[in-house]
Amino acid sequence: MSRRNTVGYLAAFAVIGMTVVPLLFVVLGGFRTTAQINASPAGLPGPFVWDNYISVATSPQFWRLLGNSMLIAVIATTLAVVLGSMAAFALSRYAFKGREAFYTLFTLGLLFPLGVATLPLYLWLRELNLLENPLGVAIPEAAFSLPVTVVILRPFMNAIPGELEDAALLDGAAKLDFFWRILLPLSRPALITVSVLAFVTSWNFYLLPLLVFNDSTNFTLPLGVAMFQSEHTQDTAKVLAFTALSMIPALTFFVLAERRMVGGLTGSVKG
Repeated sequence: MSRRNTVGYLAAFAVIGMTVVPLLFVVLGGFRTTAQINASPAGLPGPFVWDNYISVATSPQFWRLLGNSMLIAVIATTLAVVLGSMAAFALSRYAFKGREAFYTLFTLGLLFPLGVATLPLYLWLRELNLLENPLGVAIPEAAFSLPVTVVILRPFMNAIPGELEDAALLDGAAKLDFFWRILLPLSRPALITVSVLAFVTSWNFYLLPLLVFNDSTNFTLPLGVAMFQSEHTQDTAKVLAFTALSMIPALTFFVLAERRMVGGLTGSVKG
């Protein structure tokens, strides 16, 4: 094994350790009591205590937060993928003045921090009466997911041979027919990639829901975790169980689509 490979493997193990160890601490901590955690923070469950997970899983509050997060994530992902695929189609298959400038604008959107837009975004949502409304979170989340969606989809669509489009047009298909019936099915790996990224990004958003929601019945899971932690500051084990269960949907979605994500990113890079 070469020295370069050794360094690469060591770096990979370091990254995995920094990612997995905190997750294991959270998950296993939920199977312990707070007294056990205080006595030995890095210890293992012995015996396993299921009460924390059962208490959280049977709580109406947890399922309400889960439903709120799911609704907002589905809306934001749908908007980002639909609008992003249309923009990527126009930027990849149409030649018009300023096309590269528009694409550069989307690329620069990757560098735009949410914190800069906090005040104007709040004022805009208030004028549109979208405060305490799931759309007030979903629409801005979709907007912040658009740049990465377009940046991934455009080169993927651009790599699809133009002969397919010419053949479809000769068969009497319109541009939109080609888009819906041929281009989108062929772009499925990239669409899955951007869908997963948009969903996970929406699921993990904290600042936007905090900006829009004051009523705790509208809170998403990230806000719910913070609220639950403040309400149960003395019960560390139950807080860890709540946090672990709140991570499951996004992690499951990511794991199930991981292989297709890799294919989508590979196709985008080649494009």
